[in-house]
Amino acid sequence: MARPETPRRLIVNADDFGRSPAINQAVIQAHLDGILTTASLMVGESAGDEAISLARQNPRLGIGLHLALSHGRSVLPPDKIPGLVNSQGRFSDRAAATGLRYFTHRDLRRQLRAEIHAQFAKFHATGLTLDHVNGHLHFHLHPVVFRILMESADAFGIRRMRLTRDPLRLNARLASAHWFYRASHSLIFSSLAARARGELQRRNIRHTRRVFGLLQNGRVNEEYVAALLARLPAGDSELYSHPSLDEFKPEFDALISPRIKTAVREQGIVLIRYQDL
Repeated sequence: MARPETPRRLIVNADDFGRSPAINQAVIQAHLDGILTTASLMVGESAGDEAISLARQNPRLGIGLHLALSHGRSVLPPDKIPGLVNSQGRFSDRAAATGLRYFTHRDLRRQLRAEIHAQFAKFHATGLTLDHVNGHLHFHLHPVVFRILMESADAFGIRRMRLTRDPLRLNARLASAHWFYRASHSLIFSSLAARARGELQRRNIRHTRRVFGLLQNGRVNEEYVAALLARLPAGDSELYSHPSLDEFKPEFDALISPRIKTAVREQGIVLIRYQDL
């Protein structure tokens, strides 16, 4: 007797929810009129309150925490975490240097722990269900940050997390150019994901097998999404993007494209949220 075919299930996520009104509106429209199923909330950003209100009005949209420890605004005031932010409460925009500081400066770990706890507390205060956890620029997989998250995983209510691994071999068939960026990021995050996977399994924190979008770096356009859907492997995957009505409008256009919606339906791809894993 033939074994049943493993379904192809896809989480379609928007990062940076709450960063600007243009992003917030794109997220909601892509959810209502397109294929978007989840969004990751930056609780410290200027449009965060608007995003929370919109999320409450759209309960089918899965909302996760987009932990910001670089390229963003902190929840705690600058005097509480002076080693992490400037006087305006902003983290550094130099991701590589920031990641190195977090790794080498042990004295920053107390401040990191305090800010991470504050971001989770602010998320839980919204009353929204925590669909998933990930990090802005994937800092949730930084070894120091990941250790802090796992120390308090139960207290934070972490049940599902993005395990960022975008397979380079498949990506090479979907897109061209930017080879150094794609190869280097594939190597870095394959290593970080391999390091984190065992701990997630031990704690029964669920994740998808693959995460698409990392190697595109702001180029999750209609052509890429169409090519991905045609080759989407069996099992559970995530596609993340950064839809907005201004800066990344091609990514928004891809998520509401009639061609893409038809492809999802005709190819029998099941759209899910992290909480459906």
